[in-house]
Amino acid sequence: MRYGYFPGCSLKGTGRAYEESLLPVMQHLGVEMVELDDWSCCGATAYMAVDEGKACALAARNLALAEQGGFAQVMAPCSACYLVLNKTQHFMQDYPAMRRLVDKALGSVGLKVSNDTPVRHPLDILLNDVGLDAVKQKVTRPLKGLKVAPYYGCQIVRPYSTFDDQADPVSMDQLLQALGAEVIDWPLKTKCCGGSLTGTLPEAGLRLSYILLKEAKKRGADLIATVCPLCQFNLDGYHDKIEAKWEPVRVPTVYFSQLMGLAFGMPANRLGLQRGFIPMPSLPRAEAVAA
Repeated sequence: MRYGYFPGCSLKGTGRAYEESLLPVMQHLGVEMVELDDWSCCGATAYMAVDEGKACALAARNLALAEQGGFAQVMAPCSACYLVLNKTQHFMQDYPAMRRLVDKALGSVGLKVSNDTPVRHPLDILLNDVGLDAVKQKVTRPLKGLKVAPYYGCQIVRPYSTFDDQADPVSMDQLLQALGAEVIDWPLKTKCCGGSLTGTLPEAGLRLSYILLKEAKKRGADLIATVCPLCQFNLDGYHDKIEAKWEPVRVPTVYFSQLMGLAFGMPANRLGLQRGFIPMPSLPRAEAVAA
């Protein structure tokens, strides 16, 4: 299995622990990820609100690079990147004027895009290409006894539910269960964490993060597992401010790929777990499974 890999800006910066864990985990499963040559920022969700035309042209350039590189599919781990690349494809398909604008912009730099390259999320690939049975076979240290609240955030199933349910996604739940973890049932798995509001309207952003953390703690979660760099940042990085305004709700927030690496027997420092502000608890003692 070979995919063009679009890391996006966050996985090279504040979300680098996501990439540090995703790359070895995918390699361990036999998934080949080849980083797109000369990729650029997708514009994230903010640029779409400023200028949809320029935002689509910027994102479409990365899709054109994937086609130019001969990749049949693109993997986009970042939730914002995944949403924007998919939205760009939909806009080009649904609005002829947008298609003409993008074609003109790409043509000026010698690129073109056919709009036929699927943009896939790692959860989608893990469940539907790799398969849960193959994941289970790689588990050497089951996460038995670890209570995890799976947090999907807003963007990987909204507005496009290409591989999971919009209201009640279960793909990460199934993956975590395959790793041996106990999945906590909580109704806030797609509720917004505040997104960029933590930097623009802190009062609103912090409250949204606080609500999520409080509910996870109330339901007995040892940690929250997420798929989004911004969600991880918001839920992990503002505990002092949340505590000063409301109450202590210190629940660690890690990437699902970090938990996969631990279940596969990989060392924590290889998975970027040392980068979290709120340390992950020690894994419950369990007998290792023979490799």
